[in-house]
Amino acid sequence: MSDIDLMVEDDDDLEQLADKYLMFMLGSEEYGIDITRITAIEELPQITAIPDMPNFVKGVINLRGKVIPAVDLRLRFGIEEKEYDDRTCIVIVSMKENTIGLIVDIVSEVHEIAKSDMGPPPSFRNASGKEQYIAGLAKTGDEVKIILDVQKIISNEDKSILREIGKS
Repeated sequence: MSDIDLMVEDDDDLEQLADKYLMFMLGSEEYGIDITRITAIEELPQITAIPDMPNFVKGVINLRGKVIPAVDLRLRFGIEEKEYDDRTCIVIVSMKENTIGLIVDIVSEVHEIAKSDMGPPPSFRNASGKEQYIAGLAKTGDEVKIILDVQKIISNEDKSILREIGKS
């Protein structure tokens, strides 16, 4: 899989990317992320483990000279761990103060989802009472896709840990 360049140079570029979501699989479920948050999609590189991290932080990668934390979304969402294969990839996302890599099973495609086809996220909180990381539920044909809020995938406490790692 090759690197994709999604550099947004002006408002016209941003407008063209509006309502577009990169879809990927975790197990049998398909998820999406706002494409404006994605900086690259890479084959899974060598991961260097860092001790005493949350179990879903697999370590760090070196992406063109930049150290980026690698987060396994399966583990983050409580899905059974799976051995990485040649379809496993890492989606590099930009958050407000961090850049992180999200390890996913398979990247499928980019979907355009109109705002009218996007429903609100579920109104429940998880067992720990933490804010849910679902931005919305998208209706595509007969299916519902889960759209993630990149800012909420990682807790504030974990963000500060990842920010320190990324300074390396």
